[in-house]
Amino acid sequence: MIVPLSLRDPDIVEQIWSLQHAAYRLEAHAVGVRHLPPLPDTLETLANSSESFYGTVTPEGEVLGAVAVARKKEGEVEITRLMVHPQHLRQGIGRSLLRYVIEKYSDTSLLEVKAGTLNAPAVSLYEQQGFIAAGTIMAMSNVELTIYRLEPLKLSSS
Repeated sequence: MIVPLSLRDPDIVEQIWSLQHAAYRLEAHAVGVRHLPPLPDTLETLANSSESFYGTVTPEGEVLGAVAVARKKEGEVEITRLMVHPQHLRQGIGRSLLRYVIEKYSDTSLLEVKAGTLNAPAVSLYEQQGFIAAGTIMAMSNVELTIYRLEPLKLSSS
């Protein structure tokens, strides 16, 4: 079940932090990089984040996957993180979380997300959900990110 994740709950914050580190290692492997820079988040910075987090949580309270969004400006939302626990990949968790965000923010003019250009599973997921590549940026010397955009308001008016 997908639910809002409270950053006031220390257990949830710790699970998100651990999940993020596990997913980050997979991302590095997917884009062919052996050494990515360390993630800047600490438990404290994560707990104080202004992002909204949603997660797939078991009845026992285990976070299997999470997505975070941040409002960029009026009518625009950025998906800042989408991560699935490595032991639960290929179960539709990432797809469900992405669909949840698309539906929840269907009244926005723009949803944006960045993904490693060489991360085939992520690229496929975003493209299957209607996101369109809108450009690229270099995250570090040999890691290119593709910026994907979706216009939910246009989807609902079609």
